[in-house]
Order: sequence, then C-alpha cells, then structure tokens
Amino acid sequence: MAVVASVFLVLAGLVHVYIFVLESLRWRHPATWKIFGLASQADADTTAPMAYNQGFYNLFLAVGVVLGVILYWAGAVPAGAAIALFAGLSMVLAAAVLISTGRRNLRPASIQGIAPLIGVVTLVIALVA
Repeated sequence: MAVVASVFLVLAGLVHVYIFVLESLRWRHPATWKIFGLASQADADTTAPMAYNQGFYNLFLAVGVVLGVILYWAGAVPAGAAIALFAGLSMVLAAAVLISTGRRNLRPASIQGIAPLIGVVTLVIALVA
C-alpha cells in the first residue's frame, strides 16, 4: 500500500507543479487564461497577482508531498508520513473548497483532489496495517 500511496502522492505533486506553471508562469497567455475561464487579456492582467500567489501555494503543496514521500522511503517514516499526509490532505481540502464554489468546478476539483485523496487513504492504510 505504501507504494500505491507514493505513486498517487507524487502524481498529485506533479499535477500541482503543472498548476503552478499555469498560474504563476503562464497566466497571461491566452491558452492558459481560457483554461481558467477568463474572458479577456484584461481579466488575466487584473487577476495575475492573485494567480501568481495561488500558483506558489500549489508549488509548496507539491514540494510537501514529494519531500514526504522521499523521507518516508529514506527511512524517516514518521516524519515523511506526517509531511506527506499534511500536504496531501491540504490538496484534498483545497479541492473540496473548490467544489464548494459551484458545480462548474467539479472537473478541476477532481483533477486537483482525486490523486491526493487516493494517496492519503492508501498511506493511512499502509501505516495502520
């Protein structure tokens, strides 16, 4: 189960790195702001500081799950599991918050939240087994 958890947590980390790239590095590109439902370049320019900040939150969560997985497999099981669980659960809760903003956000919340949910659940199972 720990291998399954690690795979899903690292996958979640990769998704969040991709979100970081979109929000913090590519926000003003038309292809990117259309993904997020913005209507114009002016809207992208207006929301760019918020997206930049939000992108870094996603990057920090990604670093957390990957660091936790690395520490877990390096033998620091309690510390690695704690960090991975905290970051993974934060991803899951962020996805829940996104869903709470409307049904139109079900798809992005699923992309953001399913892998870390599977990772967190399977890691907990691995820890108690």
